[in-house]
Amino acid sequence: MKRTDAAPPGPRRLALFGAVVLVLSVVMSASLATADAGTGPLGVTVVAAAGVRSDRVGALFHEGKPGEHYCTASVVHSPRHDLLLTAAHCLGDDDGELFFAPGYRDGQAPHGLWKVARRYLPEGWADGQDEDSDFAFAVLEPDGSGREVEDVVGGERFAAGVATGATAVTVTGYPDDRDAPVTCTDKPRPHSRTQQRVECPGFSAGTSGSPWVNGNGQVVGVLGGHEQGGVTDDVSYSVVLGAEAARLYRTAAESS
Repeated sequence: MKRTDAAPPGPRRLALFGAVVLVLSVVMSASLATADAGTGPLGVTVVAAAGVRSDRVGALFHEGKPGEHYCTASVVHSPRHDLLLTAAHCLGDDDGELFFAPGYRDGQAPHGLWKVARRYLPEGWADGQDEDSDFAFAVLEPDGSGREVEDVVGGERFAAGVATGATAVTVTGYPDDRDAPVTCTDKPRPHSRTQQRVECPGFSAGTSGSPWVNGNGQVVGVLGGHEQGGVTDDVSYSVVLGAEAARLYRTAAESS
């Protein structure tokens, strides 16, 4: 389970992960750009560089805890430019106010702090926390200047019905013990008919809700699903986004 707000965190593998990130951070920016397009070095986790693509991903915070992010979310394109995608288990059992900080880094929210106005969870999750329904959308309030979040950072296209493993995907998320996002590109594989998996090291607690973005800028997965994203840091899961996800997207986008 890649979140820690519902229970105290378990043992960490942070010393090893920190060393890995330190070594891998020397990868040349050109290589990272290639990986983002889905054709570069696979299965390598590095600290994500600030930029247009990574700024569309951000950390989720509980009200009153501005320094404690607990899950990841990303901006997806919608008609009203106000829509967020994350895992259902990041939204489904908390009635308090939530906030999203796109591009959060080093304790700063360079693109502001955006309040969650409404949440949209699939019936399969709301009725029984079905792991095959572990995805959700949230509508964000405009900022103090009346701008919508997508107008500030842009948004990726949400795509249901894409075959698992059709292309490599880039996964970007916020471990809850770090104040910068990590990113990794690899080719997902089927775990079951309804679940897919990707092997990327260092995706620990806090990375639930991380988008899986293919080389066409389409979000084709969201970290969650089986075991709420996985019980190890090195293998992560996502629901295979299908008809239920497409229906929920339309509902959230049209009513936002």
